[in-house]
Amino acid sequence: MSDQSPPPGWTPRDPDTPEEPGQNGQTGKSGQKGKAGKTAKATKARRPRTGWRRFVPGWRLVLGCLLLFALLLGGALVAGYLLVDIPPANSAAIAQSNVYLYSDGSQLARDGEVNRVNVPLSQIPRTVQEAVLAAEDRDFHSERAVDPKAMLRAAWNTLMGKGKQSGSTITQQYVKNYYLGQEQTVSRKVKEFFIAIKLGREESKNHILEGYLNTSYFGRNAYGIQAAAQAYYGKDVGKLTTAEGAYLATLLNSPSAFDVVAHPQSRARAVARWNYVLDGMVKKGWMSQAERAATRFPEPGKIRPAAGLSGQRGYLVEAVKDYILDHKILDDATLAEGGYRITTTIDKRRQNAFVDAVDEEMVSELEPGTRKADRLVRAGGASIDPATGKVVAMYGGIDYTKQYVNNATRHDYQVASTFKPFVFTSAVENGSRTRDGRRITPNTIYNGDNKRPVVGSSVPFAPENEGQLSYGDITVNTATDLSVNAVYAQMAVDVGTDKVKKTSISLGIPENTPNFVSGPAMALGTMQASVLDMTQAYATLADHGRYTPYTLVEKITKEGDTVKLPDRTPLQVVSREAADTTTSMLVSVVDNGTGTAALAAGHPAAGKTGTAEQDRAAWFAGYTPDLVTVVSMMGQDPDTGTLQPLYGALGETRIGGGGYPARIWAAYTKTALEASEPEDFDLELEPGAAQSPPPLPPADTPEQSPDDEQSPGPPARPSRPTGGQNNGGQSQGGQSQGQSQGQNQGGQNNGGATTQGTDAGTSRGADQGSTQGAGQGTARGADQGSAQGADAGTDSGTTADPQGLTQGGTTAGRRPLPEFVE
Repeated sequence: MSDQSPPPGWTPRDPDTPEEPGQNGQTGKSGQKGKAGKTAKATKARRPRTGWRRFVPGWRLVLGCLLLFALLLGGALVAGYLLVDIPPANSAAIAQSNVYLYSDGSQLARDGEVNRVNVPLSQIPRTVQEAVLAAEDRDFHSERAVDPKAMLRAAWNTLMGKGKQSGSTITQQYVKNYYLGQEQTVSRKVKEFFIAIKLGREESKNHILEGYLNTSYFGRNAYGIQAAAQAYYGKDVGKLTTAEGAYLATLLNSPSAFDVVAHPQSRARAVARWNYVLDGMVKKGWMSQAERAATRFPEPGKIRPAAGLSGQRGYLVEAVKDYILDHKILDDATLAEGGYRITTTIDKRRQNAFVDAVDEEMVSELEPGTRKADRLVRAGGASIDPATGKVVAMYGGIDYTKQYVNNATRHDYQVASTFKPFVFTSAVENGSRTRDGRRITPNTIYNGDNKRPVVGSSVPFAPENEGQLSYGDITVNTATDLSVNAVYAQMAVDVGTDKVKKTSISLGIPENTPNFVSGPAMALGTMQASVLDMTQAYATLADHGRYTPYTLVEKITKEGDTVKLPDRTPLQVVSREAADTTTSMLVSVVDNGTGTAALAAGHPAAGKTGTAEQDRAAWFAGYTPDLVTVVSMMGQDPDTGTLQPLYGALGETRIGGGGYPARIWAAYTKTALEASEPEDFDLELEPGAAQSPPPLPPADTPEQSPDDEQSPGPPARPSRPTGGQNNGGQSQGGQSQGQSQGQNQGGQNNGGATTQGTDAGTSRGADQGSTQGAGQGTARGADQGSAQGADAGTDSGTTADPQGLTQGGTTAGRRPLPEFVE
């Protein structure tokens, strides 16, 4: 059937030609009013989108999606509420113990059973309840069980790098403590959300608050407010004061860090948090301004460790816990939940060797009943494998149940002259020069006069040398051997104190170390780094400038799952030349300087001694190529905890780093490395650092006196498998020339007081006989067991010249008397 013909008078329209409107709104030919205008508008509305507009959804689509999302979210909330029931109490309500293992898998310690005593809310003073609310959730009584806005805000802050944030209410925290667990997973957070809503509808606020106070972890293995009251103040919760309750509330934020007894370095933060709690109580009207002004910080009592943590075990367990928490491997509550098997890096054999060395060299000599000063003596030590960064041994104190503060990790003693090597390392690393433009090397000459004002510092400083001795012009190497303060204070300014600090941080000193202030005095070791921190920094030097973050943890597992540990990729932080040149001078300290007692280890060693202000601490930091160990003796009043000088301890007039600490170091290192052959240092030195050969002995060298032959001397320098340190006088000049010269000249009755004896006794030749004199000949005489040329030369020299003054009022490099040696 054919198409019908168009009606008469109708003209077909070209679809590509718009119709012209007629008069009065009619079309040009059809005469139909308004139809053309409507058709044009419809065509325009349906015009397809082009460009970027194609990707923008229409408002109808957006509205539809929002309604659909709201419908799904509402359904999910309803379903979650109906499906998630309040479970029974979790296993953490009766938490398990953690097991700590030595590196070989044998058990080190178990951290004890849980200390928990539940009490009804009526027995907890209202001010203590309010202190907890002021610390954790000030709107608890008026808010809902969950606070979505706070949760979103906390999540946003966490994503933006403002630190881990918590948006949980007290109800949610109680649910986590009592019904669920501490794991940080999405499923746990979802369950916590719904259980908290349901619990908030079914239980009273008082019931929830009581449960929260009885399940929260307060540190010191104390779960619940009653156990915490006993652990920190030795009293029942009902007898707590408002101030004490506020301190316990403070601990909820960070139980480990805010224990001011276990971590005195965190005291300022803990007190600030305590003030925050009290200020919150005032804002809520729970405490008057007058009461607030009269409140004083309540000092908590001493820690009472579990018997199973006696000896070194408690120190090791606490150090491992601190490492886990500080590196955010687990948080306080999660670790306290227990059930973890923690394999440490502690080598059982070396750990026992460290304890034996301290016992034999120091503890066995203490007589606290007859010598009052012996009651003050403390010791701390740490030992690291520099290639791996593993802490293989640690000495925290005589017994964790008697002295609970770990002397290896505390931060309240000055490191003294053990800091000086970092100044020199920074000088080499930065290509530094003296004030008159000379490059700083071991052979650079500095003035070592006592109380010489430092030049170029905005802070006036004129440091005293140990024993008030002046040395005149001496090399940096000699100044390191004898630990001359005047030289190193000037060097720190020449390098730039900010650069010295930056280098020290690179080596491993924490930036937040107490009293770590840039200034000329920093060269004398005024900062208060821990023994473990110093061991880390020296390990970087030992590993040729390569920094490997230390670790105390080898592996952590729980129920077959392995916990991820932080990355410890080594990093070259200073050049090998800077680190190795520093090591070459520290080898000289052991060979010729204040650290000769370390030779008893029987292995080539580098080291530095240090004695803190008022002799409150004495240090020896030393290392072989494969083991770094730092030992410190400290003075502390056992009753008040105040730092005290060590004058008169162990029957000594003074305690120096080259005495007991160096002897402990040598005894431990000898046993720790007994299975390995002595290994020489493989060093790459900066230009100009190599030592000159020692001078030849004069033809008329006199024979050694019988008295010198009978005098006992320190142990001889161990033989080296290679040609010594860069042929700088270690093998050639040290053992061949230095031995005969130190014996025949340095130990003469005239003590090298004559020019001939002085020059012949010089062991290293770097100083070219300029200022070292009897001091160097003496040291090498001591190094080679040459009848103690040091003592003989110094004593006889003192007889001839009681003040030791030559060359215009200086000692001309004369070695200090024993009581002035660090």
